[in-house]
Amino acid sequence: MRIKILAVFIILAALSTLLSCRKQSSGQEQRFDLKGKVFEVDKGMGMVTISHETIPSFMEAMTMPFKLKDTWALDVLKPGDRVTATLVIDGERSWLEGVVVIQESSDPTSAPNANEPKPGDEVTDFTLVNQDAKKIRLKNYRGQALLLTFIYTRCPLPDYCPLMTDRFAEINKAIKQDAASYPRAHLLSISVDTDYDKPKVLREYGAAHADDAKAFERWEFAVGTADEVKKIATYFGMQYWKDGDQIVHSLRTALINSDGKLVKLYRGNEWKTAEVLSDLKSLKGIE
Repeated sequence: MRIKILAVFIILAALSTLLSCRKQSSGQEQRFDLKGKVFEVDKGMGMVTISHETIPSFMEAMTMPFKLKDTWALDVLKPGDRVTATLVIDGERSWLEGVVVIQESSDPTSAPNANEPKPGDEVTDFTLVNQDAKKIRLKNYRGQALLLTFIYTRCPLPDYCPLMTDRFAEINKAIKQDAASYPRAHLLSISVDTDYDKPKVLREYGAAHADDAKAFERWEFAVGTADEVKKIATYFGMQYWKDGDQIVHSLRTALINSDGKLVKLYRGNEWKTAEVLSDLKSLKGIE
């Protein structure tokens, strides 16, 4: 009898776990087989950058960073390892699961670490051109709270540039609806694709994500020379490099006060719109 009761409990526990897993899933995931070579492992962000082969019906061969569901793999994977995995796309989220090392690295290499500014540091000046081909500089935003991020318009992963743009669109909408709470707040999306994202492209991209015709007064899209954009991105600790028509990159978003000093650096894509809006409201001296 005890054995039967124990068996029932085990079955119920298994069913409970199964139902729980189903609740966490949207039921609309897309799954793709991925095979490639590890380029970099970032334990802090729980990510691995892989130079992968073509993924049929989804993505050409390129080098991209991916979030790992199997966190144990962060302690196992090394640059140069050849792996297979399943790429899962679920709405705005994407991750790798079922990682298998099929060949260990014999000559590991890793990407260099970038320095990052600290809150209170005066942000370096820079020169860019916006979506109207107008020259802009950081010092032009003195007296305003400036929130900037890095994107490129052809980014294929939903939880990278598209997610950053969607969140900036939400922030832009909130600023419009409650201007008194966000005096002189300004948004800036900087493209790292200096070859393709010219002002005309950025204007079309921005107009598609803005909520009104005057959005560019609060939210600009900018690009510059390859050297200048690299200098700005490196300053904020962002790494990127070209791989064919695509760009492999990390994510950085920065909040700068009216005095040109860094308030906060948001790493990766874990930050939420409400968090940034709260930080914007807390700023002083921007009236």
